[in-house]
Amino acid sequence: MERNVYLQLVRPEEARTTWLARIAQLTEGPGTEEVSLEQAAGRIVAEPVEARRSSPAFHGAAMDGIAVRAEDTFTASTRTPLTLEIGKNAFWINTGQPLPQGCNAVIMVENIHVEGDGSRVVTEKAAFPWQHVRKLGEDIVATEILLAPGVRIGPYELGALAAAGVLRPTVFRKATIAIIPTGSEIVPLLQATDADLNAGRVLPEFNSLMLSACIGEAGGQAVVRDIVPDEAEAIKAAIIAAVDDGAHVVLLNAGSSAGSHDYTAEVVRSLGEVLVHGIALMPGKPALLGTVTVHGRQTPVMGVPGYPVSALMAVEEFLLPLLAAWQKRTPACRERIAVIPCNPLPSRPGMEERIRVRLGMVDGQCYAVSLPRGAGTVTSLSRADAIISVPQDSEGLDAGKPVQAELLRSRSQIAHALLAIGSHDNTLDYIDSLLRRNYPQFSLTSAHVGSLGGLLALQRKQCHLAGSHLLDEQSGIYNRTAIAEHLKGIPVMLVHLVEREQGFMVRPGNPKGIHTVADICREDVRFINRQKGSGTRVLLDYELRRQGLAAAKVRGYGDEEYTHMNIAAAVLSGRADTGLGVRAAARALGLDFVLLGTEEYDLVIPLAYAQDERIAALLNVIRSAAFRNRVQAMGGYDVSRSGEILWEYDGK
Repeated sequence: MERNVYLQLVRPEEARTTWLARIAQLTEGPGTEEVSLEQAAGRIVAEPVEARRSSPAFHGAAMDGIAVRAEDTFTASTRTPLTLEIGKNAFWINTGQPLPQGCNAVIMVENIHVEGDGSRVVTEKAAFPWQHVRKLGEDIVATEILLAPGVRIGPYELGALAAAGVLRPTVFRKATIAIIPTGSEIVPLLQATDADLNAGRVLPEFNSLMLSACIGEAGGQAVVRDIVPDEAEAIKAAIIAAVDDGAHVVLLNAGSSAGSHDYTAEVVRSLGEVLVHGIALMPGKPALLGTVTVHGRQTPVMGVPGYPVSALMAVEEFLLPLLAAWQKRTPACRERIAVIPCNPLPSRPGMEERIRVRLGMVDGQCYAVSLPRGAGTVTSLSRADAIISVPQDSEGLDAGKPVQAELLRSRSQIAHALLAIGSHDNTLDYIDSLLRRNYPQFSLTSAHVGSLGGLLALQRKQCHLAGSHLLDEQSGIYNRTAIAEHLKGIPVMLVHLVEREQGFMVRPGNPKGIHTVADICREDVRFINRQKGSGTRVLLDYELRRQGLAAAKVRGYGDEEYTHMNIAAAVLSGRADTGLGVRAAARALGLDFVLLGTEEYDLVIPLAYAQDERIAALLNVIRSAAFRNRVQAMGGYDVSRSGEILWEYDGK
């Protein structure tokens, strides 16, 4: 089979307009239906809703007291108290009860005095017409328009419908989206065994799970079909079956790219029309938009890439606007906020890129740190606070220059998060978990750029704290020399987090016999390194120089990763024979560990934030027994001094 070739990439806006216009010619959507109020939550109103009755349906008391004819009380005053007779010109009444015939006001029980046997009451204050009365139709008047088309029915709308007597509102039917996972290598999520996954024999199919949730939130109904192998005829048969079963849209997951086993374009073209194939969007470039005709019925079809981030981006860009159009509403818009990238965000010209970022509000300014940008890194979405869009004609965004970001979290969540930039350690995620559990209003957002990168971020006032383990080769002391060099004028405190074991991670049994630093210089050993500026990289360079070994002899010295877990994963996968990292990372992935030495890992916190309640909560967590017990169980850590303030630097 010939490979698909993208002759011309279409701008996302142009692709969306083309597709929606073509579908509008085919169908107005799945139609409407009546549902009970118990089933109406979350549904979209399809027709103007008229109130069937007024609310209140009668004049009712808004207070406990007596109902009166206001005009009968006009002479009442402190000088001329007025006596009223119960049952004649005054009537006891409770909140919510209808007014007796002829009454038009209520005097609160606090403003009357009961005389004698209770048959008479005295008031010293005149009532005015409709005082403390909920008048008929005060809230809703029968026949008035209650809800307009396109309104999502929530708790408030349900209350209004019930009060107005609308017990079966007309709503848009949920569009049925048939999701067809394709790929000879994928298996249902629950059938994917660890052995098969680790051997690379299969891939678990979970895109349909994410896409279904996305579709459900947008008011659609996803139906996940059986997995189809990479065979053109099998894919064609699956599309025909989905249309025959009533699907309003067919969504093919994977197979829309340019590989030799990507059949989506060929199959859609054989059944109908390919409107767009190849979009200037990253991630999401291979997406396909078209229609198919099955037994005389024309149905929209989408082909989305197999990488999870690409698939989600394509669905958000093209399917959700279609669902919104069928529901006569505008697509949901995320709140936007001005942010400053901490680092440059390069991008490829000709592609509109969506960059996932983490955010932190520091001294009133919101800073953004980019997450991994691969189309397969689904955690870059689950961990993201916002998305920054890079224009198609741009080569990227500059550090320090404000840009707009679409929020994935609330402003309140961003404002109450501590932003830590610097060296990676596995304990940071657990600190965040404990912080959220014990102080639900706070969280810890961490971005891993290495120890030096963290100190520079503090220097630029772009974060609240930094993780660091920079060794001074002359004194053998950690962090103080680097702080004095890079944070002049910024008083900070150095808080001890953990002492941790650093060493070489190797596959079980240590097949390459790696025991010393000299061993990583052997021809048969492939190394994986940490990025420049990281404390682990500094430690490696120090050991190489101390032993008179040249970095150029280390195969893979320039192959870099940003976290200890990424180093461990590289060794586990066979991409490298060894890498330098902490024992906890090796233990987490079942690797063997060759101890090189122990090191100090600390937190650098500006004294300007020393009284911040978030920092106080952070220190309480670090000093807690729960933190120490959990970290000790991870292996390779000494937490006996966790939370101790080691040094206060005056900035001079």
